[in-house]
Amino acid sequence: MKCRCLRARVDSGISAGKRAAGRQIMNDRYDIAIEFDHVHYAVNGSRALISDLNLAIHSGEILILLGRSGSGKSTTLKLMNRLLSPTQGEVRVIGRATDQWDPIQLRRGMGYAVQEVGLFPHYTVEENVALIPKAEGWDRSHIEGRVKEMLLLVGLPYEQFARRYPHELSGGQRQRVGLARALAANPPILLMDEPFGALDPLTRAELQREFKLLQKRLGKTVVFVTHDVTEALLLGDRIALMESGASVGAFTPEEFLRSPNEHVKAYVEICRSSFRLLNE
Repeated sequence: MKCRCLRARVDSGISAGKRAAGRQIMNDRYDIAIEFDHVHYAVNGSRALISDLNLAIHSGEILILLGRSGSGKSTTLKLMNRLLSPTQGEVRVIGRATDQWDPIQLRRGMGYAVQEVGLFPHYTVEENVALIPKAEGWDRSHIEGRVKEMLLLVGLPYEQFARRYPHELSGGQRQRVGLARALAANPPILLMDEPFGALDPLTRAELQREFKLLQKRLGKTVVFVTHDVTEALLLGDRIALMESGASVGAFTPEEFLRSPNEHVKAYVEICRSSFRLLNE
């Protein structure tokens, strides 16, 4: 019995050591947080969903993946956290190829916020936000303090919202909880797949403004998927335009508005047409 107990404690210590080492590597500062090196992705030999993608995402920036439906934006995001693996080429996170990471360790170093939010309906707000810290083995007082901090950060006071269930929240409140959960374990990288896409225009604009201010405080590396060019120009430090599984290029908002590229000009014209309609 003593032998089994000792082995369990040793195994637990090794697991904790691996988690700590993984967090240290993920928190190491690299100029390039995520890099795609001639990446291709196809399903069972069918048409390539991603074709020869080369893209470098800098630490601390908001990189927008912009493109129409089916352009490869969400597939690109899933290649970053190893939900998918490249058919050819290499995706590197903090200088290490994704297939050299333990997939759980890799994903815990990346917050993930999606349009559908994905909150567990039978968990309270507090329990949803605490999921990853609990999985990481944080002590109870640390978890409680972190949940309070994160809910305050996204504008949901702990005393008012912690005991509520997802069905008791509005769409905007659920999205805030999803963002708090993605940030709870303090990941250096945040992946966001059209997180505000299902919201009404007023709530969406409010969350966009709040997220921009939040990013100034936190300085995370953010990869943000959208098909909305206005959202891309508002939030992005750079905009990577996707077309048919390939990158047209990566541009600052100013470069995007001035680009002579025909694919880019089509989006800029849509944006300008909307403003002209408002001014008529």
